[in-house]
Amino acid sequence: MQKSLFHISKMDCPSEEKLVRMALEGNTNIKKLDFDLQERMLSVIHSTEPSNILAALKPLNFGAEFKHTSEYDPAPEELEENIDPVKEANVLKALLAINGIMFVLELFFGLLAESMGLISDSLDMLADAAVYGVSLYAVGKAISMKKKAATLSGYLQMLLAFGVLVETMRRFYFGSEPEGLFMIGVATVALIANISCLFLLFKHKGGEVHMKASWIFSTNDVIANIGVILAGLAVYFFQSPYPDLIIGTIVGFVVLRGAVSILRLAR
Repeated sequence: MQKSLFHISKMDCPSEEKLVRMALEGNTNIKKLDFDLQERMLSVIHSTEPSNILAALKPLNFGAEFKHTSEYDPAPEELEENIDPVKEANVLKALLAINGIMFVLELFFGLLAESMGLISDSLDMLADAAVYGVSLYAVGKAISMKKKAATLSGYLQMLLAFGVLVETMRRFYFGSEPEGLFMIGVATVALIANISCLFLLFKHKGGEVHMKASWIFSTNDVIANIGVILAGLAVYFFQSPYPDLIIGTIVGFVVLRGAVSILRLAR
């Protein structure tokens, strides 16, 4: 048995941890995965070549790099993750519900406030909901079913991301009138929702390795929410639509990148 360490530069939130797990799932030569989101490190106990693990991670385009490997003789209890499927499913249902509700609310108020920042951020919520939904759907099902569900969610995210980017470019050209205070209020609610999701994952870090999130405030979701809030402040004080359009474009590309990663994984 061997223990190898990999650095994954773009893995800094639970959604990306899920994608890494899905990429390695089904490999019977991989015995255990340990994630350190704060340091963006992945430790793998395995009985295969490290190059095979790296090859499975490369399609995610998360910047995976092999660091080192060593011979390892784990105790039997060390390979037991003690995952309770019922508890895991309940957490995933809560995460799915929070992200699904916030997607609808942000999309509705984003359209009402003419804010591309809020609309793009709602797609970020949808992206998370898709990852949690695929994970929940796959509980007790074959890997092939998970890949089919991931492919569907990936294409949906890509379609919506392209739609938002095209609409943002249209508003750059024809103009828009986003409501700054509306943006600040809705994005603040979304920020609270995202922190609540990560807190749910954080509470399970002791018993379920793949549900932990050791660095809550470094996630892309929280950064996106703060970006929309700052853009709302800029819109309000400078009476300009450009901060909203800029943050909408940035978040739109983040969602598009996530969609591409999911599709690469599904293949």
